[in-house]
Amino acid sequence: MTRLILASKSAARAAMLRQAGLTVDLVPADIDERALDESLAREGRDPAAIALALGEAKALAVSRAHPAAMVIGADQTLALGPRRFSKPGSMAAARDNLLALRGQTHHLHSGVALARGGEIVFSAVASAAMTMRPFSDAFLDAYLAGAGERLLSSVGCYQLEAEGIQLFDRIEGDYFTILGMPLLPLLSALRTQGLAVP
Repeated sequence: MTRLILASKSAARAAMLRQAGLTVDLVPADIDERALDESLAREGRDPAAIALALGEAKALAVSRAHPAAMVIGADQTLALGPRRFSKPGSMAAARDNLLALRGQTHHLHSGVALARGGEIVFSAVASAAMTMRPFSDAFLDAYLAGAGERLLSSVGCYQLEAEGIQLFDRIEGDYFTILGMPLLPLLSALRTQGLAVP
């Protein structure tokens, strides 16, 4: 049976795949994501294209080391108009990011790719529009204190499956895309490859 690898250490993406009934190993890709992200942005690629390229780069990096396996690579970008956001490096940066997003509609772009034998065999990208409500400074401070440093692992400084849902007025898009991977197209591709329950 073909081994299925997630080229990541993302607990959320691993949980998505396992909850869908897949057996998956985690092998983080050894790539400089920040440098690649910046290089792609300088080339003029839009945030959706960057998310897809990062997912492909992760899948290819791990596939070259494990050519017999099917490797999943995924990544996500967040953009508010022309401004792109990165994971915050501190709670102060998380607060600044949330202040910038407050009362605005931003877009999450999630890319996913499958690689086998060092070649991409499938890729897809999906987007979601996320409208934050105009919450108060007092709410923001309480939210940051309650959620704590786990917010630093999220580019948007929220987790919809937890209290982060309280930040929003409206969400348009697929739930799995928001969590970081367009799962339905991926499952369809895996079934095509004979790797998911038909």
